[in-house]
Amino acid sequence: MEYLLIFISAIFVNNIVLSQFLGICPFLGVSKKIDTALGMSAAVTFVLTIATIVTFLLQKYVLDAFGLAYLQTITFILVIAALVQMVEIILKKVSPALYQALGVFLPLITTNCCILGVAILVIQKDYDLLTGVVYAFSTALGFGLALILFAGLREQMSLVKVPKGMQGTPIALLTAGLLAMAFMGFSGVV
Repeated sequence: MEYLLIFISAIFVNNIVLSQFLGICPFLGVSKKIDTALGMSAAVTFVLTIATIVTFLLQKYVLDAFGLAYLQTITFILVIAALVQMVEIILKKVSPALYQALGVFLPLITTNCCILGVAILVIQKDYDLLTGVVYAFSTALGFGLALILFAGLREQMSLVKVPKGMQGTPIALLTAGLLAMAFMGFSGVV
């Protein structure tokens, strides 16, 4: 039951983008097309889940064991950067079209505060490995859900006439705010 609560909470109630405001850069940058949003969601899900496993193990068996907890942030950043490079190489070989569509945003996963934030939150919340992985995977699904919903809304907005002063970033930010308010409706669920 605990895992189900974490799953629902991370996706809907405490959505990493819409409630905690982590990962806004790819949320706004890659959300113009649903296909690109799906690719970014998959990449973030993979990197976030694997990064949480690796950083958890490093924290518990290296940093804590040798009294090096003060190196947590730099260690986590290096692990995330290495994982993103691995994803970039795999995407380049497996799906060149998706690799081209993601463009500059794929390397930006390296500095995506969502991934670093979740890795640190797992340690701060004192989760065990399985609970941390469930939390990370659920958070990644919540990120993907928000990104895909926002991409769908932006595709629909491209079909309507938006006043000149609201075109582009202003209407995107307004829509993101409304989407965040919609997700606030889930706060009483868990």
